[in-house]
Amino acid sequence: MSWITKVRNSLGSLGKRDTPDNLWIKCPSCQEMVFTQAWEDNLSVCPRCEYHGRIGAQARFAQVLDAGYAVLPAPSVPENPLNFRDSKKYSDRLKAARAANPYPDALTAAEGAINGQPAVVAVQDFAFMGGSMGMAVGEAFVRAVERAIERRCGFVMFTAAGGARMQEGILSLMQMPKTTVALRRLSRAGLPYLVVLTDPTTGGVTASYAMLGDVQIAEPGALIGFAGQRVIRDTIREKLPEGFQRAEYLREHGMVDLVVDRHELKATCARLLDYLNRKDVA
Repeated sequence: MSWITKVRNSLGSLGKRDTPDNLWIKCPSCQEMVFTQAWEDNLSVCPRCEYHGRIGAQARFAQVLDAGYAVLPAPSVPENPLNFRDSKKYSDRLKAARAANPYPDALTAAEGAINGQPAVVAVQDFAFMGGSMGMAVGEAFVRAVERAIERRCGFVMFTAAGGARMQEGILSLMQMPKTTVALRRLSRAGLPYLVVLTDPTTGGVTASYAMLGDVQIAEPGALIGFAGQRVIRDTIREKLPEGFQRAEYLREHGMVDLVVDRHELKATCARLLDYLNRKDVA
């Protein structure tokens, strides 16, 4: 046995140091390794390239709302109303999604204040079945709007979705007019509706409440659209422009009013709510 083997064996007996698996995060954009703590301290924004990572409802509430906010109860809706099944039952997919997420469906709302401005805030979580819009999402949205009307305050919606939930078929598509009617009631009450489009916002969500805000805000680099780029390209048989369906491109072409860094979102929302709630503004 060589002396190198002896040394290696003796070192092996000391045991390996345990290193946490989640110590680092690899930025999906620049591919740089970032300390998890540094990533979270920077609001899940890459400190090197400013890539805005996807975050869930809990993180969003903590970032946007003042301390002391209250999460609204989740609505009760029929589960698996079409008795849908593909490779597994829809009810089993829901159970798996709920086990991996803090809230029972893709949209959660909370009431509180944003820098002192009263508001109801709703957040879609892409981690829950792609943020897909089903009956639970539509009902949670409507109840959040109704709560804003009761409180006489603004409603802020953070969208993130792959579209309607296919397992609920036509019932998911019915949420588009349902949420639109609710927003009409909010408008008649003279209350502001702010939309913050986050990555990604697509499909039926884009075709309904995501594009009905008094002010349309987007996070930097967010993918926003209805159909996918490949479908559009193959349909029109044209090369799509650079940055097509990204927040900055849409702002330049009038589909989005503001592109706001996550660090400035809270202050921006509070300022807009203050302005839109003022009765002395002509």
